[in-house]
Amino acid sequence: MNVTVRFLRPFARYLVPYTFHRTRSNSYSRVLQRYVSSKVPSLPCHNKDSTSPPEQLELDGWKTTMKSSIQENGVSVVSDKDEDSLAATRELIEMWRLLGKEVPEHITEEELKTLMECASKSAKKKYLRYLYGKEMMKKAKQMKKEMKAAAREEAKRARSLEPSTGEEQRDFMFLRLWDRQTNIALGWKGVQAMQFGQPLVFDMAYDNYMKPSELQNTVSQLLESEGWNRRNVDPFHIYFCNLEVDGAYHRELVKRYGEKWDKLLLTATEKSPVDLFPKDSIIYLTADSPNVMTTFKHDKIYIIGSFVDKNTQTGTSLAKAKRQNLATECLPLDKYLQWDVGNKNLTLDQMIRILLCLKNTGNWEEALKFVPRRKHTGYLEVPEHSQAAFRKLKKTKTLNSFRKGSLNVHMWKR
Repeated sequence: MNVTVRFLRPFARYLVPYTFHRTRSNSYSRVLQRYVSSKVPSLPCHNKDSTSPPEQLELDGWKTTMKSSIQENGVSVVSDKDEDSLAATRELIEMWRLLGKEVPEHITEEELKTLMECASKSAKKKYLRYLYGKEMMKKAKQMKKEMKAAAREEAKRARSLEPSTGEEQRDFMFLRLWDRQTNIALGWKGVQAMQFGQPLVFDMAYDNYMKPSELQNTVSQLLESEGWNRRNVDPFHIYFCNLEVDGAYHRELVKRYGEKWDKLLLTATEKSPVDLFPKDSIIYLTADSPNVMTTFKHDKIYIIGSFVDKNTQTGTSLAKAKRQNLATECLPLDKYLQWDVGNKNLTLDQMIRILLCLKNTGNWEEALKFVPRRKHTGYLEVPEHSQAAFRKLKKTKTLNSFRKGSLNVHMWKR
């Protein structure tokens, strides 16, 4: 017996741990099978008599199945929470409506989600008050529309009940002009201006000098300028020179005009004014020019820089005109106005209105009425002699100088 016991002890040392490890792994496999069987749909069972070995569950497939089940559970939980919060918000709105607060009757899902995103109760009240005002305005417009329709029907019914007095008299003192007829007439004037009108150039080469907000302000002024020119009696032929396609100016203009951009009665080009007109007929209008404009010249092409200068970048347009060897002029503001405060830069729409008035009347006092009154305190005193007398005196001086400098002095003496 002693021999056998000694012989079996070393094997027992190795057999006992092996059996424990085997039983422990079997318990883990049983737990895993139970968990998988509860989560994974039942797989087709194989017959024991079949010769093919049983299919084993792949680890990757098990992971994807577990993740999809967890995500479905999470989405369902989140959707339930959203529905609960939406229902609570609707109940809160209904309660405030019963309390007599300013709450809209109809609210969309997007507005409801925006309301839920409000941080505080006061913010929710403000947003609901805004929606309430918007709804009331819509209702008021609808009521006004219905009242107008009812009034038209009533007037139509009253006219139908009136006894006919024979032929209706349609002779009126004034002819009624509809908006469509007015637009057609303005369009014809624009076509004539493009063919025979005096050119007026807007230089669009200053988009790199401005911020996006300043560029938007410039485009707004250009839209106003085009409108004032189109409604004038004798409009200019407007040129947008140095306008790059898909540039900042071009994108903003297309955005503002929309489909009407291709139908505008003006010329938009990437070329420079120097490439389109002779240099001796060009005058660049800039506030920094030392040359003061005395009269409006109908045979010249005036250029206005499309530039909103809020950073006081003085001399930008003047330097460009000097680089191109162009003549420059500035408006005679100091000659006619008592300048009070601010620089002498005017907006684009003010400039085109001044030029249009000068083109039609030639009167500086009438043209400078478009200068804002906040910049000056009034007009200077009118000199003793009028402008006509001044022109006459100037003509006599030039005539005398010509007589003195002429080679045929004896001819004038005779």
